Amino acid sequence: MKSLKTIILTGATGFLGSHLLRMFLAQGHKVIILKRHNSNLSRIDDLMGRVAAYDWDAMDVEQAFKEQGKVDAIVHTATCYGRQEESATTVFESNVGLPLKLLESAAFFNTDTFFNTDTILYEYLNFYALSKKHFKDWGMLFARMEKIRFVNIKLENMYGPGDAESKFTTHVIKSCLTNVPYLDLTAGEQKRDFVFIDDVVSAYGILLQKVDSQPGLFQEYGIGTGKAVSIREFVETVHQISHSQTRLNFGALPYRNHEIMYSVADTATLQSLGWSCQVDLQDGIRRTIEKERTL
Repeated sequence: MKSLKTIILTGATGFLGSHLLRMFLAQGHKVIILKRHNSNLSRIDDLMGRVAAYDWDAMDVEQAFKEQGKVDAIVHTATCYGRQEESATTVFESNVGLPLKLLESAAFFNTDTFFNTDTILYEYLNFYALSKKHFKDWGMLFARMEKIRFVNIKLENMYGPGDAESKFTTHVIKSCLTNVPYLDLTAGEQKRDFVFIDDVVSAYGILLQKVDSQPGLFQEYGIGTGKAVSIREFVETVHQISHSQTRLNFGALPYRNHEIMYSVADTATLQSLGWSCQVDLQDGIRRTIEKERTL
């Protein structure tokens, strides 16, 4: 029988966070969400009556711990990529300031496990990359001091229906579905590990269930398929499955400076806990396209 937990979840209004919230509630866990006061609740509006919600930008986060009692796990998925030209201060506040407050409060209130999502992104998003590195260092320090169990999750290129339109995968899928005249792309030789949202959520479920029994107070897990495919293959698969008339202009765009040419998850440790990827690339793209057509 699975033990029920009290979970603090950040980023619940986002793509990944909203899927995790639905899973946690379906499993019977008590969930407390931390959000911005002006967050768009469209993804979770039907769930708000089943959670305790706090606006972290308008309160002291310790209030949630004091009012809700013992918390078993914090799952931190809220992030700011800086894609919308947010200031370095804003990026720092979301990616270091908030989770560090949670770390300090969690250690003080004796929370068992802190899950931190570290999305793999291009180096040109330097504010994001730097802030995530800083917070991982803080987490490692707290673990060494035996204040908390800290789990760093290295998430590869997640995709699925309803993801943000600013994401490359969503942009390609919607462009092909709407048959835009052409899509300018790089040569597409970069290789990425594209992992479907359902597999990501199931990985978090396994970690929540089993991670406290694993050795070491600092742990790191990769979430992905464990297979890298080229950007070109991803785009061409979307184009084929959607029967798109869009012209694909590979090579029309140059690679970015410091372009990551190969990225893939090491899933061995996660698989040792009983997790396995269930959705291959073609099936994931097909599911995404079918759902996007109805949105």
